[in-house]
Amino acid sequence: MWEIIDELDRLRAQARLGGGVERIKAQHRRGKLTARERLEVLMDPGSFEELDMFVEHNCADFGMQDSHVAGDGVVTGFGTVHGRRVFAFSQDFTVFGGSLSESNARKICKIMDMAVHVGAPVIGINDSGGARIQEGVASLAGYAEVFQRNVLASGVVPQISAIMGPCAGGAVYSPALTDFILMVKDTSYMFLTGPEVVKTVTHEEVTAEQLGGAVTHATRSGVADFAFDNDLNLLKQLRRLLSFLPSNNRAAPERIATGDDPRRQEHSLDTLVPDDPLRPYDMKELIEKVVDNYDFMEVQSGYAKNIVVGFARMDGHTVGIVANQPLVLAGCLDIASSVKAARFVRFCDCFNIPLVTFVDVPGFLPGLQQELGGIIKHGAKLLFAFAEATVPKVTVIIRKAYGGAYDVMSSKHLRGDLNYAWPNAEIAVMGPKGAAEIIFRNEIRSADDPEGKLKEVSAAYAANFANPFIAARKGFIDDVIMPHDTRFRVIRGLQTMMGKQLSNPWKKHDNLPL
Repeated sequence: MWEIIDELDRLRAQARLGGGVERIKAQHRRGKLTARERLEVLMDPGSFEELDMFVEHNCADFGMQDSHVAGDGVVTGFGTVHGRRVFAFSQDFTVFGGSLSESNARKICKIMDMAVHVGAPVIGINDSGGARIQEGVASLAGYAEVFQRNVLASGVVPQISAIMGPCAGGAVYSPALTDFILMVKDTSYMFLTGPEVVKTVTHEEVTAEQLGGAVTHATRSGVADFAFDNDLNLLKQLRRLLSFLPSNNRAAPERIATGDDPRRQEHSLDTLVPDDPLRPYDMKELIEKVVDNYDFMEVQSGYAKNIVVGFARMDGHTVGIVANQPLVLAGCLDIASSVKAARFVRFCDCFNIPLVTFVDVPGFLPGLQQELGGIIKHGAKLLFAFAEATVPKVTVIIRKAYGGAYDVMSSKHLRGDLNYAWPNAEIAVMGPKGAAEIIFRNEIRSADDPEGKLKEVSAAYAANFANPFIAARKGFIDDVIMPHDTRFRVIRGLQTMMGKQLSNPWKKHDNLPL
């Protein structure tokens, strides 16, 4: 018996070494943790249980029959994060470059199936050279099996991808199907075709970092939701992200007592918005001052900066925040910001996370490129997302809400539960000056002082139409609130709508304007 136990210990120790000591050292020299080290950092201490440690590939071609490593290049199992169960796989670059084989894929699919069956998040740590070429179509079949499970798990359990090394070719589609993608600067990249192929086909010379690095995807393509400086920081923030999320679509996010008084007032908000309607201000200041402990986890902070999305807590409950950012493009909605916000809204609705929307939007960004790029359909995605959402929705109009953008930004007409406005808010088809130029065109032209007349009629229009009380009289705004009371009024609104029951008509699935 003792001999068997000793042999088991020896096999486990050998499996934990992956590709061996030298390859582990090489991984460390690149500034990267190993597959198992990453899981140790991610999971609560001592909680990770590895499955399929001894699985090997079954390929007998190209000399592979003489090269077997226990685990076959991926570590899979389950553990806890903040005491809550999660399932994870971590590709091991020290074993066959972390390449995906038929056996390797079966391991990943097994833990994804288990996660869906018990209702727990799935974390994928990607560090792989791609499909294992020696296995040919069998490795491609393995990818497709993973993709199918990504699709079936979508909206059922949270799926998060951590890109902590190469992720190229077909391998990128599994992360693309998940809810959030986190990357590491300088050591991770994602692309369908690498720099050499790009050079051959298009004659463009580009580095892997320029083509698919963390900064590229976090600021230009919008593929990545977060970019971090190193492995440890990514894993720490991944734990933080998980703390805001429920385990599955039938659960609510866990309430965490923050000690921040729901009635706390922020009198500095009374002077946040400049008197000049053309002057910007930082919407993030407002967000941080109204959420618990000023703690806001922004998603896609470097991409489509004219809209801000992310997670926070209010009275200990997770909320998803969507807000126009006047500092960038005056807070206009464009293609990128509409898609960014729509995806975030749909995620929150999938997982029972209430939505808080702060509005300061002068409209959709005009221009030939926007129209040719399909702003009509892309803008409709955000409209669709808010209209479809059945979670509690509280909206506060801070300054401007003009035209169709007023409708799109979680208005009362899209089943907004509680819609508030600050006293200085302007709600109209367009700005007072533009409206006056159209409505009073003849009077302005015939006036002795056209400029003075324009100012006069603009002021009259603003007083009579571009204020929150017109909308309030029609019931489109539930109340006009003082800025310093925003935190308390939003929290009380969310408390009131807790347990809200609302369902959409039965359908196989919707037809989002893609």
